[in-house]
Amino acid sequence: MIEWLKRNIQGDKYIWLISIILSVIGLLAVYSATSLLAFQQKDGNTEFFLIKHFLLIAFSFVAMWFAHKIDYKYYSKIALIGLYVSVPLLILTYTFGVNTNEASRWISIPVINMAFQPSDLAKLSLIVYLSSFLAKKQYDLDKIKTLIIPFIWIGIICMFIALANLSTALILGATSILLMFISRVKISHLSLLIFFVLFSGGIALLTGQRGYTAISRVEDFINKKNLPYQLEQAYIAVSTGGLFGKGPGNSNQKNFLPQSSSDFIYAIIVEEYGFIMGISVLLLYLILLYRGLKIFINSDRPFGGLLSAGLSFALVIQAITNMCVVVGLLPVTGVTLPLVSMGGTSQLFTGITIGIILSISRENERESSYA
Repeated sequence: MIEWLKRNIQGDKYIWLISIILSVIGLLAVYSATSLLAFQQKDGNTEFFLIKHFLLIAFSFVAMWFAHKIDYKYYSKIALIGLYVSVPLLILTYTFGVNTNEASRWISIPVINMAFQPSDLAKLSLIVYLSSFLAKKQYDLDKIKTLIIPFIWIGIICMFIALANLSTALILGATSILLMFISRVKISHLSLLIFFVLFSGGIALLTGQRGYTAISRVEDFINKKNLPYQLEQAYIAVSTGGLFGKGPGNSNQKNFLPQSSSDFIYAIIVEEYGFIMGISVLLLYLILLYRGLKIFINSDRPFGGLLSAGLSFALVIQAITNMCVVVGLLPVTGVTLPLVSMGGTSQLFTGITIGIILSISRENERESSYA
């Protein structure tokens, strides 16, 4: 058994362990948070959402395993295809997608009755493309003409995502800027990219579905006058959790907090398991970032290093954004907690993302063993 695991479970063992721990925490929290939903939609069958989320976790780990067995260099060959596919999918979603909370972010898949979020594909494709481009052009990045095409791709993808999901677009824009920064792109060029991202976001605010909502959320956050209902319930959950929490399944606010199993799952975790668990979850994501950046530092190949850093940045920035919203450090965004929140295909793409990081780690280990 141990030999089989050594042969088939490769790459950074800490990343595997963190992924498993966060998924278990998510499974327990989702089971508790969906109890009211089970009575409303499934005649009290509380196991329905538990089994559904468990299967999604299982599929995500299968995707993670397959992704980590593939040589990461092959991903650079399909990244551009992913971008070309993502643009029409994002337009299709914006025009004909499933509308939830005044935003069309999903395409319904009829046969399996699941929602597919094209922004997940666009985000992954853009990070892989940028990592590949920056690695190939590493000696020409001081020339602005070299960066025009990736700037355009960043602007287009961020704009189409921002039409229905501004927070995800901003996280992707921030990840792209960080990726450019660690690739030693000039600050003057980065300033132009920041302007480009903000300009694209501005167009999306004016023409998109969520412009008014985004502006009102920022105003509410700054003024602190009209506290949104979901934030009020999240604050109650966090403040009543204490040091060690109320115990598994004993959350009171799960019956009042909207999106308690997705966007605000962190509030339920803190309420039921306490401040200690809340800090522990944060530390797990920070360790995940550290391991991803360590792979970047140890990688002899620029593409692998940049890809590990970019994907790690995207995952952890999203996680920290989600937690900051719950504790009142950021306006409401609508982003989920990776590996923890209940989701559809987003869970699958998180598994693929971590699998690619593990693939880079696996190749690094193999190359170092030959050295």
